Amino acid sequence: MARWQPDTQARLEDAALELFAERGFEAVSAAEIAGRAGLSKATFFRHFPDKPEVLFWGQDLLANTFRQAIADGAAGASPLELVRAAVLAADPVFDADRHRHAATRQRLIASSATLHERAVLKRAALAQTMAKALQARGVAAGTAELAGLAGTAAFGAAYARWAASPTYRRFAGFAHRELDRTARAAASLS
Repeated sequence: MARWQPDTQARLEDAALELFAERGFEAVSAAEIAGRAGLSKATFFRHFPDKPEVLFWGQDLLANTFRQAIADGAAGASPLELVRAAVLAADPVFDADRHRHAATRQRLIASSATLHERAVLKRAALAQTMAKALQARGVAAGTAELAGLAGTAAFGAAYARWAASPTYRRFAGFAHRELDRTARAAASLS
């Protein structure tokens, strides 16, 4: 195995996506991913708790970004305004480097029940993160939960459009459009 080199996590992700695209998610082991990256299986598990997490490794970063944006939101901002700020704060996370794998990641998730289920659970966890951050600002539990779900729906739709874009464009543009659609839909419920 190779000695330590920088960007180990990126190398593992690249190797995993190559193998998943060649043979399908279920047909690839963590050891094979590590081998393709020139690393050991133990190194794989130091970076990822399991094979699916290679596709979902940014979850903690997103949760922290959402939580902090809501906490830092303007005094008197509505729950939907705070959720808007949280989703837009994720723009720097979705850079050109991450975009190069986004469409492949989406295809893999759509092709695997295991990955689809993981994506749904991750989305639900993000909605809970937003709801708890809103509650910490004094928003009633039911309102906070609904706003978190709305924000996560807008985020998911924006991510899907961003990932499907054949060329890199900033995530914020997609997010603005989906957040506006969500706000119009919420207003129509009155």
